[in-house]
Amino acid sequence: MANREKQDMTAELAEGKILPLVFKLTIPAVIAQLITFLYNIVDRMYVARIEGSGMDALAALGIVLPITLIMQAFANLVGLGGAPRAGIKLGEGKADEANRIFHTAFCLLVLLGVVIGAAAFCFARQIVLLFGCPESAVEFAVSYLKIYACGTIFVMLAQGLNPFILTQGYSRLAMYSVLLGAIINIVLDPLFIFTFGLGVQGSSLATVLSQLCSCIWCICFFFSRKSLFRFQSNLLGLSPGRVFSIVSLGFTPFIMTLTECAIQIVFNINLNRATGGNKDYTAALTVMLSALQLISLPLNGLGNGMQPFVSYNYGKADSARLKQGIKYVTIIAFIYAVCIWSISMAFPVVYAKLFSASDSVTQIVMRYTPMFLMGSIMFFVQMTLQNVNVGLGQAKEALLLAVNRKVVILIPLCFALTQFLGFKGVYLSEGIADLVAGIVTTIVIFTSFPKIFRRREEEVKQAASNGEYA
Repeated sequence: MANREKQDMTAELAEGKILPLVFKLTIPAVIAQLITFLYNIVDRMYVARIEGSGMDALAALGIVLPITLIMQAFANLVGLGGAPRAGIKLGEGKADEANRIFHTAFCLLVLLGVVIGAAAFCFARQIVLLFGCPESAVEFAVSYLKIYACGTIFVMLAQGLNPFILTQGYSRLAMYSVLLGAIINIVLDPLFIFTFGLGVQGSSLATVLSQLCSCIWCICFFFSRKSLFRFQSNLLGLSPGRVFSIVSLGFTPFIMTLTECAIQIVFNINLNRATGGNKDYTAALTVMLSALQLISLPLNGLGNGMQPFVSYNYGKADSARLKQGIKYVTIIAFIYAVCIWSISMAFPVVYAKLFSASDSVTQIVMRYTPMFLMGSIMFFVQMTLQNVNVGLGQAKEALLLAVNRKVVILIPLCFALTQFLGFKGVYLSEGIADLVAGIVTTIVIFTSFPKIFRRREEEVKQAASNGEYA
C-alpha cells in the first residue's frame, strides 16, 4: 500500500493535470508559511504586554530576530539546497542517489546545529552587543538567545528536513509539521510568559519546545513507509561531493536570509543616526518589516510548493510541463500581488493596529507604510520566480538575483537617501529597491528559462544515449 502511494505521488508529479496539481502542492505550502509567521507574531504580541518591561523585551526580540534568522539560514542552506537536488534525482529515476543526498543533508544539519548552538550559547552577550542591542534590553536579549541556542539542533532539523518531505510531493504532511509546532508555541507562550512568570525567557523556551515537536514529527515521517527517503545507518556520513552540491544550490536562500539580516542592521544604523536614537521610528520599522514579511509569505509558500513539481520535471526534462506550470504560478503570484498591494496602499492602518501597541508608533506606521511597500508588487513576483529558479537547480543565477536586490541596490540606496531625506530615506529605499529589483529579476528569468530548458533536454538526451538513466 505504501509503495503504491509512493508511485502515485511521483506519477502525479510527472503526469497529473497541472493546474489542480499546482493548487494541491502550493496551498499547504502557503498555509505552512503563514503558520510559521505565527511563531514571531505570537512572541511579539505577548512579550510587548509584559508589565513594566514590555518595550525593552520587545526591543530585545527585535535584536535577537536577525540573529535567529542567521541561525535558521544554515537550515535553509541544507534543506533548500538538498531537497531540490534530491527532487531532480527522483525525476531522473535515480532514487538511490536521492536517498544519499538526504542522508548527507541530515548529517550536515546535525553538525551545524551542534556547532552553531554551542557558539551562540557561549558568546550570547557579545553577539547581541555586536548587533546594536540597547543597554536596557541586553539582559532580555541574552537570556532569550541562550535558551534558543540550546534548541538550535531542533530548529535545524525541523526546518532543514521539512523540504525533503515537500520535495516528495507530500505538501500536506510538511504543513502538518509546521502546524504542530505553531499550536504548541501558541499554547505555551502565555503559559510560560505570564502564568509561570518567565517573561522573555518563557517566549524562547516555548519556541524551542515547539521546534522540538516539529523535529520529532519530521524524523518519524522518514521512518515511515510513505517516505521515498528512509534512514539507513550505512548511508550516514558527509560525502564532500554531495555536500558541495547541496551547499552550492542552498547558498542562494542562505544569502537571501543573511542579506535580510544585514538590511535590518543597515536600517537600524541609519534610523538611529537620522532620528537621534528615537525608538519609535525603529519600532515602526519593525512593524513595517513584519507587515512585508506577513504579506509576502504566501508568495514564498507558492514558490516552495512548486519546488517538487519543478525539480521532478526538470529532472525528466519535460519542458512543456515546466513551462505550463511556471506560467500558472506566475499568473497566480501576479494576481495576489496586485490585490494585496492595493489593500496595503489603501489601508496601512491594518498593519499598525496588528503589530503596534503604541499610538505614536501607529501614527508613523500609517504615514510611511505606503512609501515602504510601494515596490512590493514586483518584489512578490520576484520571490516566486527566484524559488522556481532554485527548484531548477540554477545555483549561480539564483544567487546573483538574490544579491542584486539587497546588496547591489538596497544597501547603497538606503545610505544615500538617508543623507538627503533623513529617516524618510530609510523607508523609501525599501520601496524603490523592491520595484527595481523585481523588474530586473522578471526580465532576466523569463529570458533565461528557454535556454535552461533547451540545455536540460540536450543533457537528458546525451545521458539516455549513454544508458545513464534508470
